[in-house]
Amino acid sequence: MSLTTNPNVLKWVDEMIALCKPDKVVWIDGSQEQLDALTAEVTSLPDGDPNKMYYLNQEKLPGCLYHRTAENDVARVEDRTFICTRNKEDAGPTNNWMDPKEMYAKLTPMYDGVMKGQTMYIIPYSMGPVASPISKIGVEITDSIYVVLNMNIMTRMGKAAFDRLGDSNDFVRCLHSKADVDPENRYIVQFPEDNTIWSINSAYGGNVILSKKCFALRIASFQGKNEGWMAEHMLILGVQKPDGETKYVCAAFPSACGKTNLAMLIPPEGYLKNGYKVFTVGDDIAWLKPGEDGRLYALNPENGFFGVAPGTNEKSNYNALASTMKNAIFTNVALNNADNTVWWEGLDKNPPEDATEWTGIKTNGKEWTAEGKKLAHPNSRFTAPAINCPCISPEFDSAAGVPISAIVFGGRRASTTPLVYQSFDWTHGTYIGSAVSSETTAAATGAVGVLRHDPMAMKPFIGYNVGDYWQHWLDMGAKLGDKAPKIFNVNWFKKDENGNFMWPGFGDNMRVLDWIIKRCENEVEADETAIGYLPKMGDINVEGIEDEVTPEIMEKLLAVDKNLWTQEIAEMRRYYDEDIAAKGGRIPAELYSVLDKIENNLNK
Repeated sequence: MSLTTNPNVLKWVDEMIALCKPDKVVWIDGSQEQLDALTAEVTSLPDGDPNKMYYLNQEKLPGCLYHRTAENDVARVEDRTFICTRNKEDAGPTNNWMDPKEMYAKLTPMYDGVMKGQTMYIIPYSMGPVASPISKIGVEITDSIYVVLNMNIMTRMGKAAFDRLGDSNDFVRCLHSKADVDPENRYIVQFPEDNTIWSINSAYGGNVILSKKCFALRIASFQGKNEGWMAEHMLILGVQKPDGETKYVCAAFPSACGKTNLAMLIPPEGYLKNGYKVFTVGDDIAWLKPGEDGRLYALNPENGFFGVAPGTNEKSNYNALASTMKNAIFTNVALNNADNTVWWEGLDKNPPEDATEWTGIKTNGKEWTAEGKKLAHPNSRFTAPAINCPCISPEFDSAAGVPISAIVFGGRRASTTPLVYQSFDWTHGTYIGSAVSSETTAAATGAVGVLRHDPMAMKPFIGYNVGDYWQHWLDMGAKLGDKAPKIFNVNWFKKDENGNFMWPGFGDNMRVLDWIIKRCENEVEADETAIGYLPKMGDINVEGIEDEVTPEIMEKLLAVDKNLWTQEIAEMRRYYDEDIAAKGGRIPAELYSVLDKIENNLNK
């Protein structure tokens, strides 16, 4: 029996049933009774069934489940991810494109009868608190219980989403089938103009939890452009000061730059003693919308964390690890057979002797066989309820979202970029976002220091032309006027002449956040330089780390090298001209003006 009388939903569901031809249809109401029944069903599948999930040790990890995906299906597949707009130029140079008619014609036969002999699950869900005016409704159709259970963690799932939708047609239509998990026919396709996402031949979280990057960024960024808001690949955190006031910050970083660690930061001892606290509103995605008072408000559209397990431990991210201790799902980690718990590289220094590798092979004390001799896959994941996080914000479920004082960009740069600087204005800040990049490491490519451009840390997730996306940023700044958040850039990864990191990072990044917030409140002055406003010497609090960060080291951390920055500007001109404009990216003239201004400043 359906959970809604919405004619738009019912018409679409009927079409998908006719196409996929399931033996049975189940509407997901979000009740615990239904979830328990599905969990019992998926855990009772025979060993060897690729859909099977396993109960973990219910005393040590209550409510937690374990799942393995196929060895060819362990990560997002950017080469198989498409933005299908009617005009090719609307997808722009950072996306794979195909004409929507052509893509529908290609995929429809793959879905024809794909659910014969199986159950179709229809999942209504809300991105953001159900009552929030910023929230959006989606419906995902899937043949995977794994998807249902993950969606229960990652979204506000169930009948309440349909109640919020009413008879509206404003919902995102998500169709997923694991099909044959065939990598040659794997497609993750967004049709922004149709509010539609189709995913086939994958069972891995990032490709099948369609609420996540597919809806919350690719589709939502397109919706935001049309409706006057922004969907960004950003964490949201609150810094509570000793007087009890909380200031909120959004931050965007490419992968491997400490985004989750910053979102769940534990302040250094001195700050804790003085009464500072950090609260997590979101670890990955922010929807930003002007409020009635003209300020920019941020909402985390998600309800859980889909985190990378390897490297997560008590020291690197205590709060993330604590979030996984109950009602979580672990994917492609290793099993400790001695007590039926989980393990991954970086959890501790004691890999279990009797383990099951992520591939399902038992080690029995013998040499590990998985590629790279890893027990857990390097992209193994945990899906954990946000409510588990010890530092979750009291405003997590706020319908209005939280007012943003600062937006922070960052990347992994060994030399050019200082520890922190502030943009001259919103337009310059938009340029800084467009210039986000990280240097490759030897492990990744064999070539060290090659720049990977990742504008706003959104390169794989912008649902339309990147140049139009930058223009939308400029338009939002004009709309916000003097109430726009201040924009900053940070770099935790600057190295000395011996190749050692100069900044301690982790919890000590609080010291930089402290300066950023003081700048937003006009509590400290700054030095105007060719590239932006930099902290005055002595204004970043190094109490307790004076031995590590001496005045000489701080001077290096804040240095602006004219030659390096001249190269940086030349590289950005090349990037704009060759990688974006020459391939159909419509770059706003204002961004070229910023390049000219910085270049002139450097030459003065």
